[in-house]
Amino acid sequence: MAQQSTETSSAGHKIGQLIGDWFEEYWVLPLLEEVADRLALFLHNRFIDRTVRGDKLTWKDEEGNSVDFDFVLELEGTTNKIGIPVAFIECFWRRGARHSKDKARDDSGKLLPMRTAYPTARFLGIVSAGDFTQPARELVKTRDIDLFYIPKDKILAAFSSHGLVMDYPDKASEAEKQRIASEFEVNFTPENCQAVAATLVNFVGKAAVTSYTDRVRGKLSALPQEIRLILCHQSAPIVFEELPKVTKFLENPSFQMDNPQSSYIYHVIYSDGTEFEQTVGHIDELKDLHHQVEILTNHMSQIQSANF
Repeated sequence: MAQQSTETSSAGHKIGQLIGDWFEEYWVLPLLEEVADRLALFLHNRFIDRTVRGDKLTWKDEEGNSVDFDFVLELEGTTNKIGIPVAFIECFWRRGARHSKDKARDDSGKLLPMRTAYPTARFLGIVSAGDFTQPARELVKTRDIDLFYIPKDKILAAFSSHGLVMDYPDKASEAEKQRIASEFEVNFTPENCQAVAATLVNFVGKAAVTSYTDRVRGKLSALPQEIRLILCHQSAPIVFEELPKVTKFLENPSFQMDNPQSSYIYHVIYSDGTEFEQTVGHIDELKDLHHQVEILTNHMSQIQSANF
C-alpha cells in the first residue's frame, strides 16, 4: 500500500509539473513575446540561451537579496547584455484551491520589492491558471499587481478538446490516477502542446490577450509629472516638472558636494498617480537612477509616436 501511495503522489505531481511547464512555455511565453515585440523590449526567460545568465539571471532588491523571476522585460537587453528591468512577471498553474492565499502572498511578496529597487519597474504581474480563489486574487490586486487569470475549467476544456485528460476526481482509485497520468504523459507531445495553447486562446478570447498587452503598455507609458532631487541635510527639495531640466541640472549639480556624509533622494511622481523614491549615497547613483527613468520615458514615447 505504501508503494501505491507513493506512485499516486508521484503521478499527480508529474501531471502538475507537466501542466505548469506547458503553461509557462506555450501560453505565457508567447503572450509576453507578443508584448515584448509590440513594445520593442527584450524578454528574459528560461527558454533562451543567454551568455550573461549563468544558471539563473537574478535581480537584487533594495536589501541586496538575489531574486529570480519567471519573466523580465528589459530595455536595451540582449542575449549577452543585461538590460534595464521594466516589468517582472511570475506565472503558475494550480490544480486545487488549497493554500491559494499563501501562494498569492508569496508571489506578490516576491514582486513588490522590485518596485522600490528599480525606478523603471513600472509593471509587476502574475499570470495564473487553475483553481486560484477569489480572496487570493483580491490579495494580488490590492497590492497593485496585475493579474491575468484563467479558470481551471478553461484549461481542462482546452486539453479535452484534443483528447487529453489531465485531471481526475479526488476520490478516484489509485490505479485510475496512475493510468490517467501515464496516458497523459505519452500524449503530451510538442504538437499537442501547441494545439492546446491555440485552442485556449480562443476560449480565453483574443480581446483578453490584446487587453493584457495594452495594460503593460499603459503602465510603462505613464510619464513623470514631477521629479524631486533632495540633499538629505537640506530642508527643501529641488523640484522639476520636466525630465530634460533634471538632466541639465545633473550635468553640473548645485548640491553641496563637499560633505562625504551626504545622501540624496530621487523622487518621481507619475501620471498614473504612482510614485518612486529611493535614497542613494552618491551623486553618481542619483544620475544613474535618473538616466534609467529618462531611457524608459524616451523609449515609450517613441513607441507611442510610432503607433499614431
